[in-house]
Amino acid sequence: MAVTYEWRGDFDNVEVNELHAQAFETEVPDEAERNWTELVRTHSLGWVVARHGDDLVGFVNVIWDGYAHAWIEDTMVASRARGQGIGTRLVAMARDHARDSGCQWLHVDFGEHLRPFYLTSCGFAPSHGGLIALTQHRAG
Repeated sequence: MAVTYEWRGDFDNVEVNELHAQAFETEVPDEAERNWTELVRTHSLGWVVARHGDDLVGFVNVIWDGYAHAWIEDTMVASRARGQGIGTRLVAMARDHARDSGCQWLHVDFGEHLRPFYLTSCGFAPSHGGLIALTQHRAG
């Protein structure tokens, strides 16, 4: 599968909402509920899109503190495109652009089932962190 990658590449909300629902096994939210264009332009250092032709097959968001720290958020690969290194390439591009933007640290939080992906495939080192559930309902 020939895939192209683009830092701050174009996308539309519908395709990212559909990819997010597939990647995180949730319902597809309505655009008013999750407007990705507004979210990334307001809160992100950047994002990477992966396309097979015109089809969005991958996306990762890079949020930051405006200075030294960046975070990987919402790494997504279409189910039909998994196992081909797309997620690893998305994260590598995110890492490189965060570094080139002057960030000194790139953070990621993940579930235990993603440990091999982030630590082995992407090269993250284990670190300690914490989490507080602010609501009982987990939004997709």
